[in-house]
Amino acid sequence: MDFEQETPILQNGAVKSSLIGRTAHNMSSSSLRRKSDLTLVSKVRFGCLRLLLVNLQEVILGTKIWFLFPAIPLAVLADSLGFGRAWVFVLSLLGLAPLAERLSFLTEQISYFTGPTIGGLLNATCGNATELIIAIFALSKDKIELVKYSLLGSVLSNLLVVLGTSLFIGGIVNLKRQQTYDQRQAEVNSHMLLLALLCHLLPMLFPYVRGSTDVVVADALRLSRASSIVMLVAYVAYLIFQLWTHRGFFEPDKELDVYNDDVVQEAPTIGIWSTVAWLVGVTVLIALLSEYVVATIEDASKSWGLSVTFLSMILLPLVGNAAEHAGALIFAYKNKLDITLGVALGSATQIAMFVVPLCVIVGWIMGINMDLNFNVLETSSLALSIMASSSILQDGNSHYMKGLILILFYIIIAICFFFTNDEVTIVHSQLSRVQLN
Repeated sequence: MDFEQETPILQNGAVKSSLIGRTAHNMSSSSLRRKSDLTLVSKVRFGCLRLLLVNLQEVILGTKIWFLFPAIPLAVLADSLGFGRAWVFVLSLLGLAPLAERLSFLTEQISYFTGPTIGGLLNATCGNATELIIAIFALSKDKIELVKYSLLGSVLSNLLVVLGTSLFIGGIVNLKRQQTYDQRQAEVNSHMLLLALLCHLLPMLFPYVRGSTDVVVADALRLSRASSIVMLVAYVAYLIFQLWTHRGFFEPDKELDVYNDDVVQEAPTIGIWSTVAWLVGVTVLIALLSEYVVATIEDASKSWGLSVTFLSMILLPLVGNAAEHAGALIFAYKNKLDITLGVALGSATQIAMFVVPLCVIVGWIMGINMDLNFNVLETSSLALSIMASSSILQDGNSHYMKGLILILFYIIIAICFFFTNDEVTIVHSQLSRVQLN
């Protein structure tokens, strides 16, 4: 593919494209992208070399957090040379941040060639691919509690940290302006999260209602698997609702711009086959770093004196989703709360209704007894977070106090799990497995 096909079309200083309408997740990720200056690259004579340089500039240097890419080879080097396992854990987490952002960029590039429907499905399924890959690696190592805590932490960080800091910063910056948003998408996502909460509550309550016997624990596992199937069916219905029948609820303004008011919409910056190749490479790197994270989190826990529960539930989601979180904050700063809500609530819904039940099903296939019982403290934290975010968003107006309340919610939950002892979790997990076996 030649150079002209790899670059956007410019007319009167504006980017012109008749391609897809962009989702909130796309817009949020785009806020961390850099406009590429291809003037020097265009002067390269050799077509193959020019194409390679365009790809490197667009994919590697096309993000504002490109400076984190060196963490990837450093993590590999640290693991190969036997450096401290805590260093491997930190470097792997830092390397995942730009990879997650680039994955979003590449799926968006593919959507320009496949059309809005397939593009929307790609974004809906790959939006939280990093969490899913980490969870599958943890499942393969039989670290069920790590899977539960990391996924629960991702939901809580989206509902409380991303949403809370966005509402707080947006309210402070736009103190003299009325901040409004379309509460319809908030209602839909809140209802989906309540359904997810129901599917977590019932397996947890089983032992309290019928007694903690071997049969009850086995029935709770069967209930979790059946509920997971229902959750996946509900998520498919949610995608149909979002991408076809009620697309207007979720689609941001097509004239919205992430760089300046002249950019109407981005065109594809690299070719389809280049995009596929980069997508495969980025996915492989995410899988490699995810394996490092799973293998070293316990060593990091011992080295720092922090529980695995705290690291997997608080630190892992915050660092792993930093790029997406920063994008949501930027749009809150610009008083574009509909996009912020789409990122925070959309990601929370995707993890709760797609990633979690999918992990239960994958564990079932692998012969691993993962259920939806996240224990009393964890499920209570999830329930209160869903109720708090739902009640705060019900009127369609925002101010900084709403954001502050959500932030304080998260701080209290983080303090609670800071003092949580891993031994309690390990004992509970072992007891459940003994009863199942």
